[in-house]
Amino acid sequence: MVNKPQNTNNLFSEIKQLIEEARQTVAVAVNATTTLLYWNVGECINREILGNKRAEYGKEIVKSLSKNLTEEYGKGWSENQLRHCLRIAETFPDKEILYALSRQLSWTHFRTIMYLKDELRREFYIEMTRLENWKTRTLNEKIDSMLFERTAISKKPEELIKHELKQLREENKLSPDLVFRDPYFLNFLGLEDIWASSRKESSNGKG
Repeated sequence: MVNKPQNTNNLFSEIKQLIEEARQTVAVAVNATTTLLYWNVGECINREILGNKRAEYGKEIVKSLSKNLTEEYGKGWSENQLRHCLRIAETFPDKEILYALSRQLSWTHFRTIMYLKDELRREFYIEMTRLENWKTRTLNEKIDSMLFERTAISKKPEELIKHELKQLREENKLSPDLVFRDPYFLNFLGLEDIWASSRKESSNGKG
């Protein structure tokens, strides 16, 4: 068996890295384009429904559109899918924000998060998914285990929650309150002083 020259191995590794980077770039672009397509479809349908004023018109148009789109483009445009499109347009009214998030979150992430009723819970899971690079399965597990409700931040006033989530979004840095609530774990990790200081600042902010 003839060993490959060292320079060939290096060349292979370099080209492999280029291919992987290109594939990742394409995957991100395709996901973002797909997510925006679904948003635009939902926006168009919602605009038509709101302009008609008939209570049953929404159901009629979704059913009709699904039939026509399926005949034209095949599977992937069921009534259920069109309702997902409506939902994402309603949940994320700012297209620019959605576009930025779509570079980091997949459509399956959005499909899970957009059905959370509480806005703060949605934002919490968006930022945690983005920062921790959670797969969809992990995201679902965290939601099912009520991670948000088990963090100290969930017990704070709404404005303080928004402020901490804004910091997380801008600084990409987790605070103890976003992860822990049990003082035992904080003490174990040497974070009790940080946690106490955070609680003191929160109390001062209430006034």
